[in-house]
Amino acid sequence: MAMFSALLFSCNGKGPETVPPEPEVQENFFAKGADISWVTEMESKGYRFQTADGREMECTALMKSLGMNSIRLRVWVNPKDSWCNAADVLEKARRASQQGMKLMIDFHYSDSWADPGQQNIPAAWKSMNTAALVSAVADHTREVLQLLKDNGIDVEWVQVGNETNTGMLWEAGRVSNSNKGSDFIRMVNSGYDAVKAVYPEAKVLLHHSNAHDLPANQWFFDLMKAGGAKYDMIGLSLYPSYWSGNAYPDWRPSTQQAVANFSALHERYSKDVMLVEFGMPASQPEKAAEALTYIFNGVEGKDWFKGIFWWEPESEHSRNQYDYGAFENGKPTSALAPFKS
Repeated sequence: MAMFSALLFSCNGKGPETVPPEPEVQENFFAKGADISWVTEMESKGYRFQTADGREMECTALMKSLGMNSIRLRVWVNPKDSWCNAADVLEKARRASQQGMKLMIDFHYSDSWADPGQQNIPAAWKSMNTAALVSAVADHTREVLQLLKDNGIDVEWVQVGNETNTGMLWEAGRVSNSNKGSDFIRMVNSGYDAVKAVYPEAKVLLHHSNAHDLPANQWFFDLMKAGGAKYDMIGLSLYPSYWSGNAYPDWRPSTQQAVANFSALHERYSKDVMLVEFGMPASQPEKAAEALTYIFNGVEGKDWFKGIFWWEPESEHSRNQYDYGAFENGKPTSALAPFKS
């Protein structure tokens, strides 16, 4: 795979000019970020990215120019087309590092998408018993992170699992009303220990979707507390205007409830909180900016709230059939303006 440095191509075609990293020195760092894990796959299909005024720019550098200081990247174990495997993650992590941006690594522990509706065991792990799966989580976590560290890349945060509302590596790691998640917690703790073995200062997150649903989040994190799960931060997702029926719902009720829930979860579990996934309809950039602004204002001054990541803002339906990005014709929309304010 070709290596890309952060380049900004000038409008007059005279060649690239570098965008030097600007290290941030903050005692209480607040992440303004994006998950752009699709970027290398999109580039392989010929897609390029531009500033609002039409200057071509590598996507990671473009995110920084839009006010972002952090990048989130998903990891799959053995994906059939290699996107989001360890080597692909390393390429994208290098770009973030070159830009001086902080990095979050999101382990799915699957060969493809892991979310509340699917937590599939990787093909290479299917014959393993639960004890072997616990070890496989640790080995995979350690190997990927060590690859990054050996290449001079720092990692600030690590998710041990993605949207693990009912566990991961089903059925062995499922969590339900009748299964209190002891095996899932063993997996989480093995991943936690593996993270700390490579990056002792990295923060480990447990990730639950639906930040607006306080009872569901409390059910999950109560089980984690009772079972002795090891983690440093609560990670949440919020898609406040997901298509329902024949329309996009008003963003306000879910967003307002989520902001209230941030405080409730912090107080209940004494953990820092971060919104690791956010998205709004790409066709409603003004409303997206309103929702983001509401969240930024709602968490201002709360030093336990550590940041907001838009999930795949560079995507477009015409490019990868995703409707909750923040780009149009390869250019950012006004949806992302609050990141720069």
